[in-house]
Amino acid sequence: MTRVLLTASGAEKLRQELKRLKSVERPRVIAAIAEARAHGDLSENAEFDAAKDQQGFIEGRISELESQLARAEVIDPATLNFGDRVVFGVRVDLYDLDDDVEVSYQIVGELEANLNHGQISVTSPIGRTLIGKQEGDEVEVQTPGGLKMYEIVKVRI
Repeated sequence: MTRVLLTASGAEKLRQELKRLKSVERPRVIAAIAEARAHGDLSENAEFDAAKDQQGFIEGRISELESQLARAEVIDPATLNFGDRVVFGVRVDLYDLDDDVEVSYQIVGELEANLNHGQISVTSPIGRTLIGKQEGDEVEVQTPGGLKMYEIVKVRI
């Protein structure tokens, strides 16, 4: 069974989604199915078919979230003595030596990765390269866009 790495906030987001699906979405779709059944012939009832499809999606997502949370290994960088080393869950401020700009990323699990929010997966090319490095180190990363050079400016929670 493969473990799922999550930050504390990432695990909480998954728990909240699971709670919402079970307490709000599941009862809503059950009510929609009951209402569609009340309309009669199910063989030509588009509302019933749509509600059943939605129920299948919700039940699949619930199952997926329960599995992920059961395999979750929640890592809180605040409990780690990381010093100025890059570890899972920290935020890393980088200076892009090629483009002369500063960027900031949080190293998270694959389920949490969201580049729009500055969260990159620990298994991404940049994430894999940064793990274990320290402030002041220069790193070379092979990205899909080509070779990039970064200097690690700051490691923080």
